[in-house]
Parts: sequence; structure tokens; C-alpha cells
Amino acid sequence: MIQASNITLRLGKKALFEDVNIKFTEGNCYGLIGANGAGKSTFLKILTGELEPTTGDVIITPGQRLSFLKQDHFKYDEFTVLDTVIMGNARLYDIMKEKDALYAKEDFSDEDGIKASELEAEFATMNGWEAESDAATLLNGLGVDTEYHYMLMKDLDGNQKVKVLLAQALFGNPDILLLDEPTNHLDLDSIAWLEEFLINFENTVIVVSHDRYFLNKVCTHTADIDYGKIQLYAGNYDFWYESSQLLIKQMKEANKKKEEKIKELQEFIQRFSANASKSKQATSRKRALEKIELDEMRPSSRKYPFIDFRPNREIGNEVLSVEGLSKTIDGVKVLDNISFIVNREDKIAFVGGNELAKTTLFQILAGELEPDEGSFKWGVTTTQAYFPKDNTKIFDCDDTIVDWLTQFSEIKDAPYVRGFLGRMLFAGEDGVKKVKILSGGEKVRVLLSRMMISGANVLIFDEPTNHLDMESITALNTGVVKFNGVILFSSRDHQFVQTTANRIMEIVNGKLIDKVTTYDEYLESDAMARKREAITSVENTDDTVEG
Repeated sequence: MIQASNITLRLGKKALFEDVNIKFTEGNCYGLIGANGAGKSTFLKILTGELEPTTGDVIITPGQRLSFLKQDHFKYDEFTVLDTVIMGNARLYDIMKEKDALYAKEDFSDEDGIKASELEAEFATMNGWEAESDAATLLNGLGVDTEYHYMLMKDLDGNQKVKVLLAQALFGNPDILLLDEPTNHLDLDSIAWLEEFLINFENTVIVVSHDRYFLNKVCTHTADIDYGKIQLYAGNYDFWYESSQLLIKQMKEANKKKEEKIKELQEFIQRFSANASKSKQATSRKRALEKIELDEMRPSSRKYPFIDFRPNREIGNEVLSVEGLSKTIDGVKVLDNISFIVNREDKIAFVGGNELAKTTLFQILAGELEPDEGSFKWGVTTTQAYFPKDNTKIFDCDDTIVDWLTQFSEIKDAPYVRGFLGRMLFAGEDGVKKVKILSGGEKVRVLLSRMMISGANVLIFDEPTNHLDMESITALNTGVVKFNGVILFSSRDHQFVQTTANRIMEIVNGKLIDKVTTYDEYLESDAMARKREAITSVENTDDTVEG
């Protein structure tokens, strides 16, 4: 159990949290949600002790071990991958190193022998002999293959490091597990594995994530941060959303009835206060009026952008034909003779772990990269808008947001352009910000503004949900579902893919798998295919042994 008691945190004059009281109990998974800047990550740091609150206490059941997903990608560079994972249980790792140091001594004494036996007993109690195999199981589940387990952390790329640090947090069955954006940089297979791990995890979990599907799968409770308070709901993200909307609706209806009653009482008092025969009734109604209090309808700190892609022209029957595309990057053939035809009602999700293949294909179709072989042809009625995964070069200039966006607009009118920016939460003086100093989420919203203002009837998105908060992801999801045109996209957000796509493509070893289906149906058929493949492999092995 971990509990926040009367927690207040002041940053200057502003109170980020004020008198927060909440208890997180064993066997439950809590989704910690709130708008950007609400203090989700800060609250986790308070719970871990990394940050001291202005007032209040964090209470943890004595003897319980807390584990926190760390985002320091360089701290463990000189350690092996396996050692880094085992460090998730600091005491176990210390025992391992202390034992190794004792056994390496040339003058091993009786006293050393006694100490070693004590360490061995504690080591066995902590299931130390299974530590390496347990760590390897976690790594394999997250997609870090065995060949990397004895490599140094500094030799891994960023995505692999993220997975190792996540395995470190999960290692050793911690009593309290705190996860801040654990699905960032994970592919969909790794996310699915993590979902199953947390569903079966029997201790306390508190998780911050922008992935709605993930929160719905793993959370038993939702803790909502808004205006410095934390409100606890029983149920997952969807239950919270429905409950909170219902509560707002009920409060509005109750206030409306109260306002009608107030008006009725005021009219009676005004009409009869001077009437001697009605004076008692008027006085009684004055007292009744004084007792009526409207419920405080404080607006949420959440802000939803308005994302609406409207094509300037209807798309024809001929959209896109791709014939024999091949491309080699750094000696690896990421696209190998790929061919497909896109139809006018297609919303195609490109899925699977090969991100380079997806990005390469999108860059070729957007005209930013030449294929080694093959060709593609856009239909004459099509216009395309492209959202790249890496926008570093796009914003490497001194333009203000308004000036930058105006160059992509047919109507060179500042108020018109500001209208698009206003919908994307850039109000007033925000328009004169330089694009190169924008945050990751702000840059994404500017790029989405460019796609909206283009009026394109074909949208190409390469991981558009990266860097967006929950509210912006929800708005984007609504926008693409409503869009009356063709979409080619990739995303790690399961719900975004499931609710948008009617066709799934996966690039495996450079080759294309193409199915007209929903994402969930694709996953189910893919899982069954893997099971059949595994069964066939076992049967073939048995036949070989028998032979």
C-alpha cells in the first residue's frame, strides 16, 4: 500500500497540488491521468521520494519495495543489459556482487565463509538463482533478443535501452510499481506483452500513459488530476470518461433546475413583497432563496483541439498504384519488390515492428526519397498531405507560427491562418512564437494545422500520436474517423489504429502482407497463424526425433 496524505506542492506562488489525499492498494492498477502540465510525472516523483512536497507525507507499508521506471538512458552505459535489469532489485544485485568479491579473494578466511553463507541464504530467499533467467524472460518478452543480453548498454540504440529500463522496473516482483509512459518507443507486440504482464501482476501499479487502449486494458481504477486535486474512480479510462461526463451533465441539469427555482422565487418576491396579505409567503420564499446554492461548475484544465480535415475536391476511383518498389538502407533491403493498389475508401494502417520500412515507404510516396527500383503513380484527382515522423528539418528556421503556416495556405490572409491555429490551441500571441522553439506536442499540432489548411484528399501519417497528450490524440482520432478521403498511416496507439483502419499492411523482411480487415481481427488471425506455425514446428521436431 502507498498513500499520499495531505500532499501540497507549491512552485512559487502556484500550487500544483493542494491537500491531496489518496490511497493506492494492493492488487489494483491505477491509471494516473490529467492534462499536460497537470503534474502527473511530478506526482510520481513525490511518491518515489525524488521530490519533497511542500507539506504532507507519503506513507508506504513497511518492508515493501517500490520500483520506478527510470528514463536515464546513459546511467547504465558501462553495465551489461542483464546486470542493468537485475539492478531493479538493488539488494539482490548488491548480494550478487558482494558474493563474487568474497569468492574472488585469495585469502578466503573462516569469517569470509560465514559471511558468504549468510549471503547465500539471503540470496536463495530472494530467488537469486533464477535472477538471470527471470531477467532474460522479461527482456525477451519486450523484444530484446538474447544476443543483446550480455552487451553493454552503451552499445544499444535508444528504443532498446527503453525496453531494458522497463524490464529493470518490472524485475523481481516489486510490491509497488510506478510507470511513467511505459509504452513510449515500444512496438505494438511489446505493448501487448506488457499489457498481459500488468493484467497478471498481483501487487500495486500506478501508471501514466497517453495510450487509451492500454489504460482500458490494464487499469482497475483511474486517478484524475485536475486543478491540483486527484479524484479517484473505480474503473478504466473509458469508465472514467463516461462517469465524468455524466457527472458534468447531472450538475448542469441540477443547476438548471435550481436557476429555474431561483427565478420563480424572485418573481414571487418581487410581485408580492409589498402585498400585506402575501408578506409572510414572500418572507418565507426569501429564506428559501437564500438556501439555494448552485453547484460550482469549474471548467476542466483539459483543452481539446478541433481537428477537421476537409478535402477541397472529391477523390476519384484511381488513387494510388505501387509497382515493384524496392529500397536498401545502410545495406539492408527494407522494401523488396512491393506492389499494391489503394482504393478510394481505404484507410490503411501499416503495422509491425519494422519502423524503418514504414517510414521509408511513406517518404517515397511523399516524394522525399527515390526508390532503388519500381514505381508508383498517384491518381490525377488526388492531393496529398504528409506528416513525417521526424520534423527536425521542417522547423529549422526563424519563422513565426503564422508566417510558417501562411506559406502553405492558398489564402494568404493572417486572420484566416490564425483561425486554423486557434482551433489547435494557439491563441493570441502564440502565433508569433518562433517555430524552432516549440515543444514536441506544439510542433505536431502545427503540422496537423498544415494538413488541415492544405485541403488534401489523401493523408499520410507517420506516427502522428507521438508527443501528443490524451486530449489531442482523442481529437485527432475523431478527425481521421470523420475524414472523407484516403489515409495511409502508422501508429503505436492501438485504439487509433482499430477505430481508423479498414485495411492492414505489414512489411516483414521487406515483403508486404496485405489484408482487408480491422486491426483486432488482424491481430487475432496473426496470433492464430503463429500458434499453428509453432505447433507445426513442434510436430516436425517430434517426427525428426522419432525418425
